[in-house]
Amino acid sequence: MADVVLVDAGGTNIGSVRYALLRLGAEAELTADPDRIRSASHVILPGVGAAPPGMARLREANLVEVLRGLTQPVLGVCLGMQLLCESSDEGDTPCLGVVPGRARRFTATAGLRVPHMGWTTLESTQSHPLLRGIGEDAWTYFVHSYALPAGEHTLATSTHGQAFSAVIGRGNFFGMQFHPERSARTGARLLANFLDL
Repeated sequence: MADVVLVDAGGTNIGSVRYALLRLGAEAELTADPDRIRSASHVILPGVGAAPPGMARLREANLVEVLRGLTQPVLGVCLGMQLLCESSDEGDTPCLGVVPGRARRFTATAGLRVPHMGWTTLESTQSHPLLRGIGEDAWTYFVHSYALPAGEHTLATSTHGQAFSAVIGRGNFFGMQFHPERSARTGARLLANFLDL
């Protein structure tokens, strides 16, 4: 059984992520304790909100270097995924830097609403155990205004005007821009796959 912790970074989606994991049989402790985070088998960095206060919270809790140094599987969800990157357009914020790239704001144009909100399909760009069992008809639920452009570490894309990184992976660090805890069967499968890493 995976020993999962949720990093207490002030996100408002903690309850729904914990419940989604509980449905998979995994209890997840919410903590900002560095030793507890280091000892877990799997670490999840959830987040809803903005990059500047998200990074400020991690700095205040002295978790920036802790998170950078983890060697077990780490999953960033929504804002948590963006915080894994080098930086964000949002407040020109330096982030954790464990995955190359900068989260960019979507450009609002005619017929393209920002934030991107709602159900969108995934398109795998690389074969990876995290995506096991995820087909071309997989729908996931997004709420975000910033996204990492598709690149070397993109495992799956979605499209909102243009393709962007929906799932990323580099070494033991992974990110899901959507909310797996709100993405029904697809989200449950992705979380289960993460727990199997």
